[in-house]
Amino acid sequence: MKEQRCHNDSIISGPAELLIVDDDERICRSLECYLQHEGYCVGSVSEGKAMWQYCEDTQPDLILLDIVLPGVDGLTLARELRVKNPNIGIIMLTGKDDAVDTIVGLEVGADDYITKPFDNRELLARIHSVLRRLSTNDDAKKATDDAKNIVQFNGWQMNTDTFELIAPTGEKANLTSIEFKLLEILVHNVGRVLSRDQILQKLSSREWQPNDRSVDVLIGKLRKVLETNPSQPKLIRTIRNMGYQFTGKANSE
Repeated sequence: MKEQRCHNDSIISGPAELLIVDDDERICRSLECYLQHEGYCVGSVSEGKAMWQYCEDTQPDLILLDIVLPGVDGLTLARELRVKNPNIGIIMLTGKDDAVDTIVGLEVGADDYITKPFDNRELLARIHSVLRRLSTNDDAKKATDDAKNIVQFNGWQMNTDTFELIAPTGEKANLTSIEFKLLEILVHNVGRVLSRDQILQKLSSREWQPNDRSVDVLIGKLRKVLETNPSQPKLIRTIRNMGYQFTGKANSE
């Protein structure tokens, strides 16, 4: 396992801990240097066993996880990470321009993905986005903004500042950051039919591959959380040949 490094002149308060899991040492070195310069504490390992040891020692906030790894593959590791630590950020790195990897990555709980080769600035934007959605530590802002950032619909309550979703029973629902962002998009467009392309653009403002099924996977996961009968959804309707429509009654406090 490589030694963790942290740049002293951090651009954020209490620099986030990032872990790169990739067996390509050149990529690890390059990303470590770049992300350290951007103010993050950065470490890297080459396979799953070392990743678990690093997580136990350091508890990173976000993991950049390659799909193809020696031994246990990245998708399996992502699934296990999500079970053991629901609050950790996961961005999948893949060298395959393959929609299947994207879909499976989201299914196992990844927050985002990026295909190699990628622009470091694009990766940095993804990291910022995931960390922002995961962050619940700004107590002063939370106290000021909670009231205006709480949205209620059909007995559910979501806080768009702390990224929490509370069920009508009072239990907290576990959503990945990208699932929460999708729900936020739907709730803020009540009654409007959104195409898959519109949803994907709002989710990440990126170019997507033709016939990308990522949004269908995410919708399916939201239905399992929100719907009494996911096979006959009432809150998130499929509009044939058009897209999806959120039919809940939402109001902001």
